[in-house]
Amino acid sequence: RHASELAAARRVAASLGIARHLVVSADLRAFGGSALTSDLPVPKNRREIGGDIPITYVPARNTIFLAYALGWAEVLSADDIFIGANAVDYSGYPDCRPEYLAAFEQLASLATRRGVEGGRLTIRAPLLGLSKAQIVTRGTALDVDFGLTVSCYDPAPDGAACGRCDACELRRRGFTEAGVTDPTRYA
Repeated sequence: RHASELAAARRVAASLGIARHLVVSADLRAFGGSALTSDLPVPKNRREIGGDIPITYVPARNTIFLAYALGWAEVLSADDIFIGANAVDYSGYPDCRPEYLAAFEQLASLATRRGVEGGRLTIRAPLLGLSKAQIVTRGTALDVDFGLTVSCYDPAPDGAACGRCDACELRRRGFTEAGVTDPTRYA
């Protein structure tokens, strides 16, 4: 399911001229527990998004991603880790909340050489308090090529977005509310 996301990440990195785009394998299918890491069906056409923690929540996913990023940041002597978490128009994931990100930043200060030696590493989540429409508006102002990006939880084999999962619904709604044409190729 995530091949299209990895391809999109490569496209975005190339378009930005990133010096080194690193892909590290973290196969969470071994744990399962989510429609995104098992054979459980991805929910489609849900009327209410955000009222519960859906089956698309991947247990500890952002913790794992941030742990990898923390390790690399320490090697690079980086001051900041950026994450695209969003707590406004999202599916109710607990690891997208400001409290969680603050707690991880605290963990970073306790669990790294840099932190123990008095340095500081900051977790940056610039999209955290923005609606999807505000993200689209801000991205448009920054000339983001949204055609390079992917949001779908259940893309077709050719990479086309399903158009019916929570991620597709939230993306589509964001573009509509921002008055911007959605460049997504839907199945």
